[in-house]
Amino acid sequence: MSELIEEAISCPYCGEVIDVIIETLDDDQEYIEDCQVCCRPIVFNIGVDFDGSQTISVRSENETY
Repeated sequence: MSELIEEAISCPYCGEVIDVIIETLDDDQEYIEDCQVCCRPIVFNIGVDFDGSQTISVRSENETY
């Protein structure tokens, strides 16, 4: 079953720290959500480690992996 967690992230564009709600799933996921301050698109990468813990990373839309 998935649950919602609140995380504080730093916008890769404006640097503002914002709180976001993330749904925890059993699979890795990637999605785009606009910054609540500057409205630019933030790419979220949510991963699941072998021990079941979540890893969260954010990047600008123009950054490459």
